[in-house]
Amino acid sequence: MAQALLEMRHITKEFPGVRALSNVDFTLHAGEIHSLMGENGAGKSTLVKVLTGVYPRDGGTVFLNGKAINPKTPKDAQDCGISTVYQEVNLCSNLTVAENIFIGREPRKVGMIDWKTINQRAAELLAKLDVHIDVTKTLDNYSVALQQMIAIARAVDVDAKILILDEPTSSLNEEETAHLFKIMRQLQKQGLGIIFISHFLDQIYEICDHITVLRNGELVGAYETAKLPRLELIAKMVGKDLNEVKDMDNFAEKSVPSDEVFLDAKEIGRAHV
Repeated sequence: MAQALLEMRHITKEFPGVRALSNVDFTLHAGEIHSLMGENGAGKSTLVKVLTGVYPRDGGTVFLNGKAINPKTPKDAQDCGISTVYQEVNLCSNLTVAENIFIGREPRKVGMIDWKTINQRAAELLAKLDVHIDVTKTLDNYSVALQQMIAIARAVDVDAKILILDEPTSSLNEEETAHLFKIMRQLQKQGLGIIFISHFLDQIYEICDHITVLRNGELVGAYETAKLPRLELIAKMVGKDLNEVKDMDNFAEKSVPSDEVFLDAKEIGRAHV
C-alpha cells in the first residue's frame, strides 16, 4: 500500500489519575474514510484532540506524509492541513455565510476587505458541494445540515489534507445524511483522508473503508469494514466474547413488548408551543 497520509504511533495521554491513551497507533491513507469506534471513554475524542493540538501528547509521534509534526494548537493543526467539523458547528451565527468561510483570512484589495471576492468565492465553494444558498445572509438563517456543509467548505478551502467529522449526522435527517455522504465520497475521490466518528453502526458500514477500535484508551485493532461483522465489532468495542454478544443479541430479538401500559399522557399543552 502507498505511504500513509497520517501515522500516529505509540500515542500516550495522561490526565491526573487517568491514562486516557496508552500506546495507541492510528493510520489513515489519502482517499480513505476511516472510522474511530469505541464506547464512551474509549479515547476517541482524546486521540482527535491530540491530533488537532487541543491536548499536548505525553508520548508518541505523529507523521503527516512521512514528516513528523507536533501541532500545539488547533491553528497549528489547520496550518498542517488538518481540519475538524464538530457535532456542534463552531461557526459564528451572527456573521454571513461568506464571512464564516473566510474569517481570519479575508482577501484584501488596496488594504480593504474585498467583499465582492469573498462572496463570489464562497458561493463557488458551496456550489462544488452542491449547496446553492445566499452567502450574504447570516448563518442563523440556515439549518444545521447546511451549517455542516458551510463548515466543510471552510475546512476544504484551507487546503485540508485530513478532514475530521465528529458525530456530523447526530442532528441530520435521512435525506440530509445522504447528502453529507455524497459530499464525503466526492472529497474522498479528490484524495482527502476523512476520519468519521459516529455511534450509528449502519452509517459506519455504509460509508467507511476501515474501522479502528479503541477500548479503555488502548488500541484493540484496525479492520477492513467489509470483513468485520457487526457483532464482532460490538464484541471488540465492549470487550466481551463473541458468543456472549450473540447470546445478548438473540435475547433482544426474542423480547416481546408487554401489553401493560407504561406511560399514558393525554391532552398535554403549553402556551405558545
